[in-house]
Amino acid sequence: MIWWAAMVAGASLLAGGTDRNGNSTWNVMDFGAMPDGTSDNTAAFQKALDAAGAANGGVVTVPTGRFRFDGSLTVPKEVALRGVYSYAPAHAGIRDNSPEKPVYGTVLMPYANAGVPDGPPFILLQSNSVLQGVCIFYPDQKPDAAPPTAYPYAVALRGNNPAIMDCELLNPFNAIDASRNQRALIRNIHGQPLHVGVFIDLIYDIGRLENVHWNPWWSMQKDLFEWQKSNGIAFIFGKTDWHYVLNTFCFGYNVGYKFIDTKAGATNGNFLGIGADDCRTSVVIEQSAPMGILITNGEFVSIDGPDPTMVRVADTNTGTVRFVNCAFWGPANRNAVIGGNGTIGFSDCTFVNWACHNKPFYSIEATGGSILVRGCEFKENKPQISIGPGVKRAVVTDNLLVGEKRIANKAKGRAIIDNNVVLDLSVKAAGEKPARTRKTPRNSF
Repeated sequence: MIWWAAMVAGASLLAGGTDRNGNSTWNVMDFGAMPDGTSDNTAAFQKALDAAGAANGGVVTVPTGRFRFDGSLTVPKEVALRGVYSYAPAHAGIRDNSPEKPVYGTVLMPYANAGVPDGPPFILLQSNSVLQGVCIFYPDQKPDAAPPTAYPYAVALRGNNPAIMDCELLNPFNAIDASRNQRALIRNIHGQPLHVGVFIDLIYDIGRLENVHWNPWWSMQKDLFEWQKSNGIAFIFGKTDWHYVLNTFCFGYNVGYKFIDTKAGATNGNFLGIGADDCRTSVVIEQSAPMGILITNGEFVSIDGPDPTMVRVADTNTGTVRFVNCAFWGPANRNAVIGGNGTIGFSDCTFVNWACHNKPFYSIEATGGSILVRGCEFKENKPQISIGPGVKRAVVTDNLLVGEKRIANKAKGRAIIDNNVVLDLSVKAAGEKPARTRKTPRNSF
């Protein structure tokens, strides 16, 4: 039994004797934290986190209270910083700058680096570290100020398998920097980032973004919300391989989902059940990877701004994007404007609103690249598709149209336009039934 005693002693040394509760759990209150909303808790929290890190991992718990921070925090490897929430809270209806709000739950209140958006993040997560169950609230952010005060990212994820879950980022300037990591998990996050919601780049192994919803719960006061709708971007995707994005949503941004080209490259990934409401452009694609961006079951609504449009594909794009079973609606100018040299496809999609501002726009205007429009329904009696002379290839088949077919084709021999079925509104208005294509004798039944 000597070997057993030695193993137990080794385990005790591994824990460093700092496990205060005998179960790898530390409480920030034991390190001098003060949940009064006025005392600086940076040192107390960091001591608790470092104690867990010195023990090669553990959970640092934070009770209900309002905790002020005049500095930044680093969560060591293998450590979880955990508040009281087991799911993302929603403090809807908070419309003022009272320091008493939010009034319940684990509330972390950063004050550091105001006006320094490139400064260190409020919370830095490393390999296998976790932030869970907290609300991050910036008390000095003014709900009626435009522009808002620029702060660094609230949370940054680095290393392998970091995670942020079940949190509310109520009013950050920039919310989550999910670059320079592998297999990060971002799940069950709510809030109102004012400038950037999530930034993803330099990921070479599968990342996961699930149930992240950005809603204007903190402030819809005119000046601030107009600034957000003119400058805010809810989701930015740079270089990432096989990113899985599920059930995400944003309301009231200049751009909902933006796909960019960085020094490392562009995005390929699977996007399921995503939505952008009241965004001046729902989806902007500056670049996509050759293997493609797959967008399924999306809902996209553009309403106001200089040129409300659901999808814009820039002339810089050379990759592939597919929209499948998506809905496009809201009083926009156009549903999609497509340029570049890539391939953009729409399959089994529904287009409800376009040319809503007294201008004769087409639902889809293609000026470059290759396009596929198959099995879709265009529910307005308005021009449907324009295929410009710069389009390399076009296939427009098996679609449902209303009123008359208005597909302008200047690509000539490089386009296949066939089997598009029109609902004749004049026949419907007169109450007539379409003539039978074949007469059958009465006695044949």
